[in-house]
Amino acid sequence: MEFTVQEIAKSLEAEFFGDPKIKVTSIAEPSFASEHDIALAIHPKYLDDLNRTSAECALLTKGVDWSQYGLRAAILVSRPKFAMSTLSAMVDRGQHYNTGIHPSAIIDPSAQIGKNVLIDAMTVISSNVKIGDNSTIGPQCYIGANTTLGKKCYLREGVKIGSDVSIGDRFIAQPSAIIGADGFSFVTEQVSAVEELRADLKNTEINKTAPQVWHRVHSLAGVEIGNDVEIGANCCIDRGTVRPTKIGDGVKTDNLSQIGHNVQIGDNTLICAQVGIAGSSVIGKNVVLGGQSGVSDNIFVGDNVITGGATKVLSNIPSGRVMLGYPAMKMETQLEVYRNLRKLPKLLKDLKDLKKAVFKSSKID
Repeated sequence: MEFTVQEIAKSLEAEFFGDPKIKVTSIAEPSFASEHDIALAIHPKYLDDLNRTSAECALLTKGVDWSQYGLRAAILVSRPKFAMSTLSAMVDRGQHYNTGIHPSAIIDPSAQIGKNVLIDAMTVISSNVKIGDNSTIGPQCYIGANTTLGKKCYLREGVKIGSDVSIGDRFIAQPSAIIGADGFSFVTEQVSAVEELRADLKNTEINKTAPQVWHRVHSLAGVEIGNDVEIGANCCIDRGTVRPTKIGDGVKTDNLSQIGHNVQIGDNTLICAQVGIAGSSVIGKNVVLGGQSGVSDNIFVGDNVITGGATKVLSNIPSGRVMLGYPAMKMETQLEVYRNLRKLPKLLKDLKDLKKAVFKSSKID
């Protein structure tokens, strides 16, 4: 699709200068941009490249003098990265799926398919499924029985959704995401070594030598997902044991994240790549879990908490904390510990030198 500079500026609610009728079809960094692109110079390091770009117009930060770069037009915004959200949506060409319902799709007669729904090749829609209007179900997807998807949902290739899952409007699932897998819940007939250890962390010896046979606890509940949620590629959200796993409105998860059974996640929480949240934990609203963070089971994380990358949460976190490290500590505490660790080699050397000096002095005396 083509858009004029004027149309784009109107969508962004932004100022534009120069020729309003210039048409573009995509966006690119200045050094790679063609005459059909908007050059993205949203960081000062890209401004010099505008003198060598083939693009005729650019997206710039307010305050930049666009006229010195030989451009025919420019759009100026106060927050360029936020403008990218709207602009990238306008020029996104999508995955080029076929329109309508592919003849190889298998749809149970009891399924209720809304208006203007695309269902691509080799997708299976089970009994009593409901899919809202204007949704897109990509190739090789599976939707289990009694599952509901809201309006404008978008499933990429190979998404698998189990039975008894409820999903709101404008849901996005990236390739091979899995929602509604059984939870990882097993129990031994007698008290296990793990249970004994958790009850008394001072006891570090394993006394049990008999085989421990693990019996499966079945996952009887489903998953409930709110509106405007996006799930990353190869992300897995387990179904609940006797109450549903719940994901609030506006939650976004990155690739390879794992959300265990019975977990509750508050609105507008951001879960980065390779995060693992163990069963029955409760995550508040507006939380950001940095990449490879881990949350132990039955943990409470309050609203507006941020964890740095690879943080391991082993105990409850009050609202508003910034946490870092293993085990998770307040960021300022963890940084102080790190600084002190870096000083240890010099401290040990100073102690050795002091010991030598004292020993030499005592010999002289």
